[in-house]
Amino acid sequence: MWVMVLFDLPTETKKDKKAHAKFRKLLIEDGFTMFQFSIYIRHCASKENANVHIRRVKNFLPEYGKVGIITITDKQFGDIEIYHCGKQQKAQAGGQQLELF
Repeated sequence: MWVMVLFDLPTETKKDKKAHAKFRKLLIEDGFTMFQFSIYIRHCASKENANVHIRRVKNFLPEYGKVGIITITDKQFGDIEIYHCGKQQKAQAGGQQLELF
């Protein structure tokens, strides 16, 4: 399962820029990586684990701006087509799934 955070935050004032930087820093500290500018993703082993990270993101939402949070399955993420400078690239590999017997 993947958690994707999409955001559009104001950066006009010094206070806005500080809030933007703090939000990005907290996402990174929680294990998110940049997919594109203002889009961060994190692989989670289960829906329950994804919910933990979604709650964390909700706890440090900035005062202003727009933030979207979406979860997608490994299969859905694996079907993504990514192009950079017109050339197709592979999608980021997911985390390893542990199997308990």
